[in-house]
Amino acid sequence: MSDQENETINEKEQVGGANPGQTEAAAEPAAGQEDLGPDPLEECRVQLKKTQEELNRQKDLLLRTAAEYDNYRKRTEREKLALYADATSAAVTEFLPVADNLERALAQKDCSADDIRKGIEMVQAQMNAALNKLGVTAMGEVGEAFDPGLHNAVSHVEDESAGENTISQVFQKGYKMEDKVVRHAMVQVAN
Repeated sequence: MSDQENETINEKEQVGGANPGQTEAAAEPAAGQEDLGPDPLEECRVQLKKTQEELNRQKDLLLRTAAEYDNYRKRTEREKLALYADATSAAVTEFLPVADNLERALAQKDCSADDIRKGIEMVQAQMNAALNKLGVTAMGEVGEAFDPGLHNAVSHVEDESAGENTISQVFQKGYKMEDKVVRHAMVQVAN
C-alpha cells in the first residue's frame, strides 16, 4: 500500500472513530449540565389541554345558566298572566250577581216607579257589597279636605259657609284599593 492510501484509511478510522464517540457523548449529559426533567413543551401541551377542558366546562355552565334564566323568565311571564286572569275572573265573579239583577229588573213589564226605585237601591247595595268584598272603597265626599293625590278639582267656587280648601260638590266619586287610587274623584273645591 502506498503512503497516500494509508493516510486515507487513517482519516477514515479517525472520522469513523470520532462519530461513535460523539454519539455516546451527545446521549449523556455533559459534565456540568443537569437533566432538565420532563420536556417543557409537553408540559405546555398538558396545561393547554386542561385549560381547554376547563373552558369547555365553563362554556357549558354559561349556556345552561342562560337557558335556565330564559325558562325562568318565560315561566314567570306565564304565571303573571295567569295571576292577572285569575284576579280579573274573581272581580268579574263579584259583579255577575249585579248584572243578573239588572237583567231581571229590565225583564219586568209592569211595575211602578216606587218598585223601580226600590230595585235600583237594592242593586246599588249589592254593587257596594261587591266593591267592599274586593277591597274597593269610595272617596270624595262633600266637606272633606281637598287632596290632589285623591281628588281631581274641575272647578273652584267661593263659598263663605264652606271651609278653606274643602270639597263643596262631588261630580263623580273616586275609588281606591288600599292605598292605590283606582279613579280620582271629580270635585268642586271651595275657597
